[in-house]
Amino acid sequence: MSRVIAVVEGQTEQDFVRDILAPWLGTHGVYISARLVGKPGHKGGVGEYERARQDIMLLLRQEQETVVTTLFDYYGMPDSWPGKLQAKTATTTKAEIVEQAMRENIAVILGPSLEIKRFLPYVQMHEFEALLFSKPSTICETLLSPESESKVLSIRSEFSTPEDINDNPMTAPSKRLSGLFRGYRKRLHGLIAAKRMGIDPMLQECPHFSNWLGTLAKLV
Repeated sequence: MSRVIAVVEGQTEQDFVRDILAPWLGTHGVYISARLVGKPGHKGGVGEYERARQDIMLLLRQEQETVVTTLFDYYGMPDSWPGKLQAKTATTTKAEIVEQAMRENIAVILGPSLEIKRFLPYVQMHEFEALLFSKPSTICETLLSPESESKVLSIRSEFSTPEDINDNPMTAPSKRLSGLFRGYRKRLHGLIAAKRMGIDPMLQECPHFSNWLGTLAKLV
């Protein structure tokens, strides 16, 4: 079995790796666990690149038989992140630009052969909740509001994929859900909905997410 450690930005992402991704990857012979970026007590958020770089470098050096990946949101990244300034002027592939820049940055220090084989960063465009729009009926059922499905479907229909859902800080996926469902809580309702939905709708609707998981699944 191949082993993967994901450096993640918050507790919701940590739970998502443990409860949703780990069981699915396990069926492919890949064991994944998650570590929260930064010092103990960190409350989430991607923060400055130096903090993430230190954690990534430490894992690559200490866990020499392990693949290291990431689960960070592009939207909240400061301009200090590799590739972020370049990505801001791009019309597409913003997350991929940052991923490639991160690989190159780490490779400068640890060598290109290590970077290619053992560091596979993943950057999602916005946030965890975007994945929940892969199957709107599930989040509505979870929040006991089936009558809201048409509103969630309407939001989904405005974008090519759930991964594209965002316009500004007030219309991020989590803000949209909070506006539709009073009392929505990310770590509670979001994760319950993700468990009920399962991986398959996310893989079908979210190509960047699907490519990442597909790459990890092939590591074995």
